[in-house]
Amino acid sequence: MSEVAVPYRAGPHRRRARTAAVALAVVAAWAGGAVPGRAEGAVPPDRIQRVEYFPGPGAVPRQVTVPADAPAAGAAGRVPGPGPSGPAVRPLQRTGPVSGRLDLVVMGDGYTADEQDEFAADAEEKLDAIFRIEPYRSYRGLFDIWLVDAVSPESGVSGDPTADVVRRTALGSSFFCDGVERLLCVDTGAVTRYAALAPDADIVFVVAHSAKYGGAGYSAPDLPPGSPFHGVATMSSGNDRSYLIGAHELGHSIGGLADEYQYPGYGAYPWTEEPAAANLTLHRDPAEAKWARWAGVQDPTGSVVGTYEGGGYYETGVHRPTDTSLMRTLASTEFNVVGREAMIAGFYADADALTSAVPTAEPVRATRPLTVRLAPLTGLADLRLTWSVDGRPVPWAAGLRSVTPRALGVRGHGHRVTAAVTDRTAALRDPALRARAADSLTWTVR
Repeated sequence: MSEVAVPYRAGPHRRRARTAAVALAVVAAWAGGAVPGRAEGAVPPDRIQRVEYFPGPGAVPRQVTVPADAPAAGAAGRVPGPGPSGPAVRPLQRTGPVSGRLDLVVMGDGYTADEQDEFAADAEEKLDAIFRIEPYRSYRGLFDIWLVDAVSPESGVSGDPTADVVRRTALGSSFFCDGVERLLCVDTGAVTRYAALAPDADIVFVVAHSAKYGGAGYSAPDLPPGSPFHGVATMSSGNDRSYLIGAHELGHSIGGLADEYQYPGYGAYPWTEEPAAANLTLHRDPAEAKWARWAGVQDPTGSVVGTYEGGGYYETGVHRPTDTSLMRTLASTEFNVVGREAMIAGFYADADALTSAVPTAEPVRATRPLTVRLAPLTGLADLRLTWSVDGRPVPWAAGLRSVTPRALGVRGHGHRVTAAVTDRTAALRDPALRARAADSLTWTVR
């Protein structure tokens, strides 16, 4: 096992491609031998996985590399994957169509057939804790949540309580992964197979049947080829602080956020390009930072938004927005306002606040009710619905969830009726990100 630093370089932010910039940077760093912590002659990248682990409930996370077959239980600890019919898949939350939502898939490991109700209760408890954190709380309505029953022949997971304990489980969960006690690894191939049983999977959580503290985070580049989701987070079921592991990992996979912690001895940030992540900058002056619009604001984390040196694993030459946050340590239970902004933009990269059962691909009659649905957002969100005909606003119809083209004044054929929603949340100050929080549907009248 070796520690590894992941560079955050400039790169695109596109729908369903949030992790691409990080992935390319990692590949480039490996190719050039530029990843600190990787020894000369170390295991080739195609045989290792980078994982983030959490030494304790209030500890600073760590990045390490482990062999791709890292679960300590090995073949003895795994069982065959789901059969032709597959395990049960249950919707825990449906707020809209799969195509318009972030789909979070949660599966348990170390739960026997008789313990699947216990798994569902444990999963719901963890999710409720995560969704008490902003901006998850306000934007929970953009998520569909699926539970997948992965039935294990034995109860509990390997490495609990000691390294010599081996249990046969569906996903091969194991503490003491590569010798690190709190690192809770899984068989990512098995996770991918089970996740494929859900209607869709953007993010995957594995809840391990254990009261022992531990977890891990896998980013997209370190999952099996063809995995359709952005990341996997593992956490123990019976520890009341392990939910923060999932909350932190979603910061990476949804918001594209960098880790804000640093390692002693890593020294200065070695690249000259501005980091791609929203929460790191090379600029010392807050007025020149990418979060300049937030400079001087009192932050939910308790500090004032500015530029605090150290982040992305490096001690100097790179700056973070606040003294602490959930992306720096799990002792903090809040994202800073910069992280919140990136998270909300990430939600909208994969989810739509405006949906309708009326197809837009086919022309509609002037008397056809055009019924739309807004995602059930709360708190920070501020959705505004408007209607227009051929680009001209119809002010009196603002906020209506159902209206006919004729009522909007349409006479004749070929006119275009558009419903548009914008999120005017004060949590988005960057105009480019605010533009992403808008969506529209257009019908042609026949």
